[in-house]
Amino acid sequence: MEIAFSPVRPEADTLVFAVPKGGFDALPLSAAPVLAAGAVAARFTGEAGSSFESFVDEGGKVLRVVLVGTGAGSDGDYERAGSALTARLSTSGAVHAAVEFFGGASGDKAAALAFGASLRGWRIDTYRTRQAEKAKPTLAKITLVSADAGAAWERKAAVAAGVAFTRELVSEPANILYPESFVERCQHLAELGVKITVLDKAAMTELGMGSLLGVAQGSAREPRLLAMEWDGTASAGIGGATEKPLVFVGKGVTFDTGGISLKPGAGMEDMKWDMGGAGAVAGAIKALAGRKAKVRVVGICGLVENMPDGNAQRPGDIVTSMSGQTIEVLNTDAEGRLVLCDVITWAQKTYAPEVVIDLATLTGAMVISLGNEYAGIFSNDDGLADDLIAAGKAAGDPLWRFPLGDAYNKLIDSPIADMKNIGPRYGGSITAAQFIKRFVDDGVKWAHLDIAGMVWADKPGATWDKGATGYGVRLLDRYVADKFEQ
Repeated sequence: MEIAFSPVRPEADTLVFAVPKGGFDALPLSAAPVLAAGAVAARFTGEAGSSFESFVDEGGKVLRVVLVGTGAGSDGDYERAGSALTARLSTSGAVHAAVEFFGGASGDKAAALAFGASLRGWRIDTYRTRQAEKAKPTLAKITLVSADAGAAWERKAAVAAGVAFTRELVSEPANILYPESFVERCQHLAELGVKITVLDKAAMTELGMGSLLGVAQGSAREPRLLAMEWDGTASAGIGGATEKPLVFVGKGVTFDTGGISLKPGAGMEDMKWDMGGAGAVAGAIKALAGRKAKVRVVGICGLVENMPDGNAQRPGDIVTSMSGQTIEVLNTDAEGRLVLCDVITWAQKTYAPEVVIDLATLTGAMVISLGNEYAGIFSNDDGLADDLIAAGKAAGDPLWRFPLGDAYNKLIDSPIADMKNIGPRYGGSITAAQFIKRFVDDGVKWAHLDIAGMVWADKPGATWDKGATGYGVRLLDRYVADKFEQ
C-alpha cells in the first residue's frame, strides 16, 4: 500500500476526514448535515480509533466517506486513527483514500496517522493460492492532505519498514526460515550501510560456544551467529566512530520443539516465532539504518533450531559455555538462555559495550504473569530499566519490571556444575533472567526483555492484525532516539 502526501485533496474514490472528539459538525461537503446526523445516530464521537462510514452524492458523484476519530490529538491517537482507517478500508473495495484533517493538522500529526495506517496495512499473503474475492485487499493508496509531513514521515517510514521486516521474519514457517536463511534475509541491510558479520558452526566451535552449540546439535540445520553493525556517528559529523557501541542481542530459535524435553504437540506450530527476539533486533537495525540514526549499534542474533534427533543433547548433559562456566542442562526446552549466554559473552569480548539489551521469547511463565499486555524487563541498572520502560510507553511497546536477587540466583546452583539451566517451578521468568545475568561482565549495564507474550497476537491490536506484531522495533528505536540522539 502506497502512502503519499499532497497540499490539496486529490481525486480519490474515498474521502476520509480525521476529526477530533466531538468535532465533526462542519465538514467541507454539501452533505455534511446528513453525515453529522448519521454519525450521531451511530454514536460516533471522534474517539481515537473509532470510525463511521457512509456514502454521499457530491457533485453528481457517489463517494464513500469515512470519519476516523483522532481523540484528544496525541500522536498515539493519530496512529490509532490511521490503523482504524486501514482496517476499515483494506478489503472494502476502496482503492484510493484521500485523508483531510478537520481543523488542520501539523506535519507530525499527519505522519503519525500515516504511520498507523502503514503498520495496520501489513499482511502476509505469500502462501495463499485461493482467496475469496471479498477477502482480497483493494486499498492501494492513501494520500494525506498535508504540505509539511515530509521529514516526519521519512523517519516514521523507516521505522515502519523495520516493523514490517520483523513481522515478515516472525511469520515465516520454519521450513522457509532457519538459521542460514535468516542470515540471507538480512543481507539486504548492507545496502543501507550495515556491516554484516556471520559466524558458522566451525567458528563457534573454535570459540568454545558449547552452550549454544549444544542446543543446535539435534538439528540438521546448522547454527549461525549474525552481527549487524550500524555506525551513524561517522556519517553524522559528530566525531567519527564511537568506541563502544550499544549492543542488542536477540534469541533466534527458528523452531523450538523443546528438544528431548519435547513440547506437547498441540500448539507446537506457534514455535516458529521463537525467534521473535532476533526478528526484533534485525528490524530495529533496519529501522535505525533506514533513518540514519546518529548512533553506533550492533544487533547480534544467535540462530539455532532446537530438534530432538539422535544427536540431540539430553537432560543431565553438562556443557561448557564460551565464558568457561559450566551448565547442567536439566531441561532441553530451556534452550533460549543457553543461546543467549554465549552470544552475550561473544558480544562483550568483541565490542566491549557499556550497554547490552537482550530480547527473547524466553519463558511461558512470562505469559502467565503478564498475558499479552506487557513484556517483562529485568535489569542490573535502575537508570537503564527506567529509560527502556519510558521508551516502551512512548512507543506503544509496554514493559513491566520484575525483580532480581540473590535468593532467586541460588535457585539455579547445580551440585555438579557451575549452574543448572532451570530453577524450581515458581518464578521461572526470574530464574531465567538470573541465569543470563551470570554471563554479564562487571560494569556492563544490562537489560533482559522477555517478550514471549508480545510477538504474536491471536486478535487484532492497536496497529496490527492477527499474527506477528513487530514488538520491540519501536521500543528500541525510541530508546535510541531518547538516549543517543538528543
